[in-house]
Amino acid sequence: MDDVQVLALFHTLDRLPGPDHLEFPDGFDYASAASRATRLSDRLGEDVGQPCDLAEAQDAAYCFSIRVPGEATGAGVPLGVRLSNYGCLAVVTTPAPDSHDDLAHAVRDGALSEADRSRIEAALSDLGYTLVPQRLLHQRYDGVTRLTDEDTFIAYPAPQDRATWWTRFFEHL
Repeated sequence: MDDVQVLALFHTLDRLPGPDHLEFPDGFDYASAASRATRLSDRLGEDVGQPCDLAEAQDAAYCFSIRVPGEATGAGVPLGVRLSNYGCLAVVTTPAPDSHDDLAHAVRDGALSEADRSRIEAALSDLGYTLVPQRLLHQRYDGVTRLTDEDTFIAYPAPQDRATWWTRFFEHL
């Protein structure tokens, strides 16, 4: 998918009908998401030769995160994978989540080996996830969902004018 298609997907997912909260759309199947996240964690663990930690998120627009230990990666850098509650979106991060525009940039910067990039991309694709580049997630949020409400305390995100697509699909709300 090119950047224009990914941004169009963000806007489409942002318009999905949902309950009275921001964490997931109507019809979100938690059991299915948990099963797929477990399969991804197991697959990545097999691929890198060490177990990868799977953590559940609550009060967030993502349901699970997976940590690939640094000692198991070609670059010696731990990797994170966040799985959104929307449209099977996935993002891969290095320790500083906003330090790389995409996985190609992480490879060029030495934070990710080409072999690990290929493994992660294949695992995500095989399990039906859409990998999104961070450069798009860090663009200003311009969707239709109200991310702040004066009558409701929302610990995060930042006010609407500072919210990003990362806020909408991969952050605690």
